[in-house]
Amino acid sequence: MSSSGQLERRRALPPWHLLAVMLPLLAGCSINHYQPLHFQFVTVVQKTDPDSGGWRAACLLVPIVNTSSWETFFCKFGVGMPLETQTDGPISTALAQRIAANCANEAGRIVLEFPNSPSPGLVCQEFKSTFHTILNRAVLGSRVTTLCDKETTPHVIEF
Repeated sequence: MSSSGQLERRRALPPWHLLAVMLPLLAGCSINHYQPLHFQFVTVVQKTDPDSGGWRAACLLVPIVNTSSWETFFCKFGVGMPLETQTDGPISTALAQRIAANCANEAGRIVLEFPNSPSPGLVCQEFKSTFHTILNRAVLGSRVTTLCDKETTPHVIEF
């Protein structure tokens, strides 16, 4: 579909579509919806073992907005995932990106559904912890960290 066709389709969305976008903003804090392309993985450890191994990492810088005060906190975190596991076999970069985006979106939904705090900094910590749990369940050994790998460049997510 051409870009003008996509633009026409977006304009044709009903007004209630905006409610789906605005509803999370009314909850107290807002975290972006993640897309696979947000996870710009780089290989930081080459795979040497024929059965498993290797490591990829990405770094994200995400604004979290307290919608009552419009205070913005930039939540920075690293995402690491094996290139291959004995259970899952080889994990392509595209698959790793889809898994990471799906897990991040699920974590955001859980955290924003019943946030423990209106503070964006605390929401960031809760998000990273929840994201880590969900991602590690999806691909054993994966992790979400406060620090980014030195081989990665922060990918800034914008609203």
